[in-house]
Amino acid sequence: MAAVRSSQLGAKVILVEKNSGLGVKLLLTGGGRCNLTNNIEDPRAFVARLGSKGKFLLAAVHKFGVTETLDFFHSHGLKTKVENNNRVFPVSNKASDVLAVFLKELQKYQVVIRTKSPVEKIVSRNNKIIKIVLTSGQEILADNFILATGGKSYPQTGSSGDGYKWLAQMSHSIISLKPCLTPLIVEADFIKDLEGLSIVEAKLNLYLGAKKIASSSGDVIFTASGLSGPAALDLSRLLDPAAIKDLQVEVDFLPHIEQSVLDKKLQQVLTSGTKQIKNSLDGLVMPKFKPVLFKLSHINPDKKSNLISRQERLALVKLLKNFKLKIKALAGFERAMITSGGAALTEIDPRTMRSKIISNLFICGELLALAGPTGGYNLQICWSSGALAGESAVSSK
Repeated sequence: MAAVRSSQLGAKVILVEKNSGLGVKLLLTGGGRCNLTNNIEDPRAFVARLGSKGKFLLAAVHKFGVTETLDFFHSHGLKTKVENNNRVFPVSNKASDVLAVFLKELQKYQVVIRTKSPVEKIVSRNNKIIKIVLTSGQEILADNFILATGGKSYPQTGSSGDGYKWLAQMSHSIISLKPCLTPLIVEADFIKDLEGLSIVEAKLNLYLGAKKIASSSGDVIFTASGLSGPAALDLSRLLDPAAIKDLQVEVDFLPHIEQSVLDKKLQQVLTSGTKQIKNSLDGLVMPKFKPVLFKLSHINPDKKSNLISRQERLALVKLLKNFKLKIKALAGFERAMITSGGAALTEIDPRTMRSKIISNLFICGELLALAGPTGGYNLQICWSSGALAGESAVSSK
C-alpha cells in the first residue's frame, strides 16, 4: 500500500522484498480468505476498538480509513462482502485476489520490485538513512525510506523481526515484543480428544482465581493443545505470556440460553425419553464433545436418559455453560497472527508516519506498537498507516 500510494503520486519507487514473491503473509490472512478490513466507517469508532493507543492512528484513518480502503479495492474490480461482526472479505473468498490488486497497481505505476533481496543493513548518519545494503552486496540509495517489514509472527513467512532490529540500531525505542492473537494452550489430558471441534458463537470468560477479569465472544476451535478461533485469539491479546499462573478460561457452549432455561430444556428431553443418554442430546451437544462430556460428568453414556439423576443433569448443565480449563501458556510467534509491542509511538509523527529520530524514515504496519483485535482491524492498520507513509514520503521530498 505504501509503495502503491507513493508511485501514484509520481515518485520513483523500489520495493525490496526478501521472499521470492510479494504478499506471502497476506495470502494466509483470514484462513486464506483475507479479512481485509472491518466495516466501521466512523474513524473514531474504529480506533476505539484498538484500545488505549488507538488514537495514534486517528489521523491516518481520517485520511485513508475503511471507506477509502473499500473504494480502493472496489475501484480495481475487487468485489467484497460483509460477514458476522462487520468483517469484510472478497466475494471470491480468495486472498490472492486482494494481492492481485496490488500487483496490478505496482506494475501500472512501474514500481521496481526486487524479490529474493534480503537487506543486510541500513546505513544511517546524522539522523538520516544514507543507503541500504542487500546481502548480495548491492547498495540502494533513495531520498526517503519506508520500513514495512511486518513483525515477528509467522516467521516462516519471512517476518523474522528484522525491522525491530534495524530500528533499534537507529536509536528507536522498541516496546517489549510479544506474540499476540495466538492460541491458548491449556492443561487437560482430554484436550486432544476435542481437536477439530468448532463452536459457532461461543462465549469465553477469563478467570484469575475465582474472579472473572475478561470475556470474549465468537467462534472457538479446539486444537490438540487448547483453544483457537477468533474468541480465543482476542482473549490472548489481553494476556501477558509471562503471567499465566492461576488463569482459567471458561467456555460457554450455549451463551444464548440461560442456565436455568437450559436445565429445564434438559429436564424435558431426558425425562420424556427412554433412549440412551448418548443418543438423547442431539441438537444440544456436538457428537465430538459427548465422550468428554460424559467422562467429566461421570455418567455412563449407555444409561437410559429417563434414569439420569438431578445431580447428573446439573453436572451436564454446568459443563455446557461453565466448562473451565486451566491456561498453561500462550502459543508463540510461530502461531501468532500479529506481534504486540514494537516501535514506540511517541517517536513517530502520527500525521505523517515519519520517524522523529531519522528524518527520511517512515514506519508503518505491524512494526508500530499498536495491535487490534481479530476481524480485519490489523490489516486496516496496515492500509491506513501504509497509505499515509507512502503519501508523506513523496510530499517531504
